Amino acid sequence: MIRFLGSIGAFALLCAAASPACADTFRVGRLLCFSTPRVGLVLGSAQSLRCVFYARRPPRQYIYEGRIRRVGLDLGVTGAGTLSWAVLAKNSRIGPGTLRGSYVGASGNVALGPGLGANVLIGGSRRSVVLQPLSIERSIGINLAAGVTNLTLGPRGRR
Repeated sequence: MIRFLGSIGAFALLCAAASPACADTFRVGRLLCFSTPRVGLVLGSAQSLRCVFYARRPPRQYIYEGRIRRVGLDLGVTGAGTLSWAVLAKNSRIGPGTLRGSYVGASGNVALGPGLGANVLIGGSRRSVVLQPLSIERSIGINLAAGVTNLTLGPRGRR
């Protein structure tokens, strides 16, 4: 288990180093997602998400619904959890549908009781949004997962 945790840490550092340069992007807010319980199906899993994007300027909230699919090793069961990303964009103009689209990247997590995970995802509307490189995923359960992740977001209006 300690070896796997070390591997997750190395994976996170590698993903952060491989993320695109942030010099030409703006930090536009934070995306907080709440996930449904998940059952790992050995070769993958899927979860529904309800997300809130907290825009920085002007301060607004936009609600998104989404689905996260993982392909790769995924063993175990986790309860509902939360994922949080810093959101970077190529310009600072943000609207209700700015984050809609498909994001692809790598992920890994481990849970034995409380659990943590990391997701590195790039994509969105015209590939102009980056979910800064590592999300923090919190969940409770027994799970071991690593693989390719696809996140699809669709807007649900402004709150």
